[in-house]
Formats: sequence, C-alpha cells, structure tokens
Amino acid sequence: MASLSPSELEQYSVNGYLVPEYRLPEARVAELRAALDRVISANPDTRPEQLVSAHIKNPSTEGVAGDDAFLDLARDDEIVDLVSQLIGPDFILWGCQIFCKPGGDGMEVPWHQDGHYWPIRPLATCTAWIAIDDSFVENGCLRVVPRSHSKGELFEHMKEDREDVVLNQKVADGQFEHAAAQNVELEAGQLSLHDAFLIHGSNANHSTRRRAGIAIRYMPGTSHFDRGLSTSSIEVNYTIDFSSRPIWLLRGEDQTGNNDFSTGH
Repeated sequence: MASLSPSELEQYSVNGYLVPEYRLPEARVAELRAALDRVISANPDTRPEQLVSAHIKNPSTEGVAGDDAFLDLARDDEIVDLVSQLIGPDFILWGCQIFCKPGGDGMEVPWHQDGHYWPIRPLATCTAWIAIDDSFVENGCLRVVPRSHSKGELFEHMKEDREDVVLNQKVADGQFEHAAAQNVELEAGQLSLHDAFLIHGSNANHSTRRRAGIAIRYMPGTSHFDRGLSTSSIEVNYTIDFSSRPIWLLRGEDQTGNNDFSTGH
C-alpha cells in the first residue's frame, strides 16, 4: 500500500498541494508516453493541451478519442491509496485530462481555480497531476499559490479574449499575491496532488522540450456530480460536456445517493 507520511498530510492540509515521495516505475512512464502518442495521433485536430477525458477510449460528446492506459492509471491501486488518505475512503473518479505542451508553442495556462469550472456540490476534488515528461521551469511546469485554498472560496475570475491559452478565464487581478507563487518541478514519473480551491497555472513552453502531464480528478463520495450544472465549451475554450461524462465509484459508497454511474458507460 502506498502511503503519505504525517508531514506530507500536514503539507497538503496547510498549503493545498503536495509532491509525495511516491513515483511511477520507468517502464510505466514509457507505457504512458506510448499511450500519449496514440492519443495525439488519433486527435489531430485537437491541441495536445486540451485532450479532455483522455481515459475514455471511444470518442464521446467531448470529441476526444482516449486510451485505456489512462483509465488504468486512474484506477491504479497505489495512486488510489494516496488519494484515499486525502479525501477519505469513499471516492469517485470523474475526470482525466492530458496537458501536453509541445516545445516552442506550448500554451500558457492562466492562474485559475479548478473548482470554478466544475459541477460538483459540495465542491471537493483532489487532482493527481502525473508527469509523463520532465516538467521544469523552462518548459512550463505547474505553478501554485500555496494556501490559496485555505478559506475554501472561489475567487472572482475574468474572461480573456485570447487564442494562445488553454483556458480563457483567469483569476481577476488583485485577488492574490503573485510573489507567493511557487514552481512545482517534477521529473517524469513523479506526481503532485492539489486541492480544488488552489490557485495554479503554468507558463507557455518556449523551450525545445515537450512538457506532458495527465491530471486525474477524484471527488469524495460525500459530493454530488450534478450534471444539471454543466459547463459549456464557451467557458473554457474547448468542448466539455459534463452532462454525458461517465464517472466511476472507485472505493466505498456514494454517500449522497445521487450520483449517476450509468450515463456515458
């Protein structure tokens, strides 16, 4: 069983994110790179930073043909063990997105809070961001604002009319101190875990090295994935359809009794 130390649990609680000691074996990382190549090849008209629902093999209403390797990763026992220590014994897999920034023109991800976009009530999710390539400052690694999750509040977001960003909404100016931001550099196979309220983003990749990662979304069984609160593609710059997206109960029970585990399967 993979586990987090008491100090790691404290770091996640206080800062809203964590880079645990755990890492994937090199052979598994190679398999994921091969799966990523298959997904990129199968979706030539989609920017590689916007490969939503990459764990769903057959193209859904969100338009992406994914790969079973990413569903297997999302259900990996050791990753699930880590997440269970953060959000409890009852939890649900509801999302999995590739963020692959090609060298030279990899898109910026503006400062945002994930929960701003999601139909989850009460809002609660732990994201496991797994590095498929080395993710460093020079090729646009994840950046976070520690403790920005602490009040469990969504900050005001503003819409931007830009074509060079993954998301077209960002946290409004003056909502946080930019100097507090920290880089989360990861070697391939490492992962970070972060809270739904944490402010984070990443710079454009102007280097010659690709930066690819997979973000897997887990919510506790005490929350409801409310398909009636679906976010449209206009709000995020690419197609999202929560109304038809499948979700999986990975462990324990659906404490709300309201989650739909049939749609989309």
